[in-house]
Amino acid sequence: MPAIRLQVFLARAGLCSRRGGEALISAGRVTLNGVVAALGDKADHAGGDVVAVDGQLVETDDAEGGGGSSDRPITYLLHKPAGVISTMRDTHGRPTVADMLPPSPRVFPIGRLDKETTGLILATADGPLAHALTHPSLGVEKEYVLRLANPLP
Repeated sequence: MPAIRLQVFLARAGLCSRRGGEALISAGRVTLNGVVAALGDKADHAGGDVVAVDGQLVETDDAEGGGGSSDRPITYLLHKPAGVISTMRDTHGRPTVADMLPPSPRVFPIGRLDKETTGLILATADGPLAHALTHPSLGVEKEYVLRLANPLP
């Protein structure tokens, strides 16, 4: 496994998102082989690089920096009930799709459904799949069924 950007390494280890990793690195909280890391640094777990956040060693499940023993990214199909937020973390303490998933490997929802909307939502660790399904230029159609209590005028 070649060296990967440090924020990707941290995300694959399940500590944070890539952007969260960038914030940790920028704040000087991440070390690479005992030296304070900088944005742009790369880590190679298989090559023996040691990564720590706030002095705590970043443990990984495999040489790729997390995600379990399979080389294939995992994707979950979830039925999101009403009252659940389509995000992994909510600052207001409301239930999220993360509450419906195992803590590892780290995945993220593809798309959004409103809080009171029920239906299928995907959660994946597969970035290319998420891009292929959500980028407007690729033209993947989505279909929504709407039931109204009262007809529209």
